[in-house]
Amino acid sequence: MKRIFLFVLDSLGIGALPDAHAWGDAGAHTLQHISEDEHFCADNLHTLGMGNIEGLSFLGETETPRAAYGRCAEASAGKDTTVGHWEIAGLISAHPFPTYPEGFPPEILEPFERITGRGILCNKPYSGTECIKRFGEAHMLTGDLIVYTSGDSVFQIAAHEDIVPPETLYAYCRAARRLLKGEHGVARVIARPFAGEPGSFYRTANRRDFSLEPPADTMLDVLCHSGQDVIAVGKITDIFLGRGITQTILTHSNAEGMAAADLLASKNFRGLCFINLVDFDQLWGHRNDVAGYAAGVAEFDVWLPQFLGKLGEDDALIITSDHGCDPASESTDHTREYTPLLVYGKKIAPIPLGTRSTFADIGKTVCDLLGCDDAASASLAGESFADALIQEDTPS
Repeated sequence: MKRIFLFVLDSLGIGALPDAHAWGDAGAHTLQHISEDEHFCADNLHTLGMGNIEGLSFLGETETPRAAYGRCAEASAGKDTTVGHWEIAGLISAHPFPTYPEGFPPEILEPFERITGRGILCNKPYSGTECIKRFGEAHMLTGDLIVYTSGDSVFQIAAHEDIVPPETLYAYCRAARRLLKGEHGVARVIARPFAGEPGSFYRTANRRDFSLEPPADTMLDVLCHSGQDVIAVGKITDIFLGRGITQTILTHSNAEGMAAADLLASKNFRGLCFINLVDFDQLWGHRNDVAGYAAGVAEFDVWLPQFLGKLGEDDALIITSDHGCDPASESTDHTREYTPLLVYGKKIAPIPLGTRSTFADIGKTVCDLLGCDDAASASLAGESFADALIQEDTPS
């Protein structure tokens, strides 16, 4: 293959993993719950074979799927964006990142206050939108930063853009990232800028994530070292701290991510285009917005056919996710779920791929499809299914 477009539909889980109860996620099923909403439509995903994936027969099966189809279980100890993307890229996290159900300890907050010269508000697990409602006015009056967490391993800093400009907030996040290492090495520090007036605060599109650096090589490093292009769209660069990436296109919404994919489909590159569509998680999953999530899937589904039409003979499309975030659950946190796996291309056989034991099978397969030397990708976790995908005279 010459080019692979790997889409992560951020948080589109497809059913609770066997150990979901241990994470408080028994019964989670992001896709099934949004499919019950009137705004949901996945007709084009259906033609690819989404309903043929184990556990998704409620979508309706097709006798002639256009893509290879299956699902992936998460092998890592977590259900976070960083953990999920690292595993997709061949790096399994054996130990969970730290979480702070009681808030962050003084040994973190006190040096952070000294560095920023600002006080701290909140310091509890909180819904992001509720957090700015509750503490936003006090923040504007005092200049203190709103620091909060969730059920995930995150240190989030919210600030009004008129009080703390985004670039200053990013500097504060980098300072927090330097502090949050070792036993306090949270997966992500997240800048959460907001605007508006008391009673009508809203988050802006200037969110930034500051992840830990991957502790070992990933699919991106392997591809980059082999001289291939690795184009990161959305928050991919933040998740991997720029490692193994040759070009970055920052986007702030699904619409911008899809527009970037359209543009890149017309470009002559060789390698991987790795795209995260963040709205599913950020706008709808975490906000328990079932209707918004359903409409977002429908929007992606309507867009999909024209993108498929832009793929060449030696191109492939992979659609997956990094975790769940069931908007129908009482919690606003991520959910530990299986993720979908669809692989489409003119040379790709539309075969069942079963249940993969790890997301890392995707990264291993990408490296094989793009012709990386076996020795180069040997350090990656996962088992490639590339040989099963490529068949002579495969119908498109």
